[in-house]
Amino acid sequence: MVTDYYVPKDIEGDKKSLQFKVFIRLNAKNVKFKNVSFMHCVFDGCYINNCVFDGCDFTGCRFVGSNFHQTTFAGCDFRYATFERTFIDHEVLESEAPREENLRMHFSRSLRMNYQQLGDAKSVNKAISIELGATSAYLYKSWLSKETYYKKKYGGVLKSTLQFLRWLEFWVLHAIWGNGESILKLIRSLAFILIGITVYDTFKNGSPSDLSHYWDNLFQAPAIFFGIVSPPNFSTGVLSIITGAKFVSFALLTTLLVKRFSRR
Repeated sequence: MVTDYYVPKDIEGDKKSLQFKVFIRLNAKNVKFKNVSFMHCVFDGCYINNCVFDGCDFTGCRFVGSNFHQTTFAGCDFRYATFERTFIDHEVLESEAPREENLRMHFSRSLRMNYQQLGDAKSVNKAISIELGATSAYLYKSWLSKETYYKKKYGGVLKSTLQFLRWLEFWVLHAIWGNGESILKLIRSLAFILIGITVYDTFKNGSPSDLSHYWDNLFQAPAIFFGIVSPPNFSTGVLSIITGAKFVSFALLTTLLVKRFSRR
């Protein structure tokens, strides 16, 4: 355990002496750490100001209540690292994230929760974006990839089928409302519903070859969607589907808005 220590000068090439340490209130300013291994260390209440970490190994590290003010990282290894209440620039999400999809997913998730604890909405949104991208790639590879890792973990028809269904669910939810992160995608989904109502109404009570009927029915589609109008040519089953879609849309919109405002 190293407590209340101030790093006085640059450190380079130290691969052993700083591993498996618990750093409490470690301080450093304008110091460069190059090719240093901090494997499985704990940084608790540390303040690292305007420093540079170049090619350092943070595998399995835990960062708690620390501040990396204006500190940069280049070519560092953050596999299995976790973060709690730590101020660290969100650029590490792109520049230092592990290449493996599952590790990238856990890395961005840990930082997302960290930024939520700090109330940093912008960084939370960025972390979520990277987490969703990594999750999508991981689920896709889990049922289709021929890589050894995925073949060993998800080999066989049953496992690959389950992963395909998980990927399909993820893809559908992402298309509908960006997995709870995109108002624009939800609006797009609502637009498709209105277009569907328009087309159905035109085919059931109009001339499909007459474009003016589509235009007129498009103006009526919102009233049908909100239940203000119930056309006689719409069957009970179709109206039930529209009503269900309306309630689901309202629920998704409410959830999305609550998630957005809760980060403020």
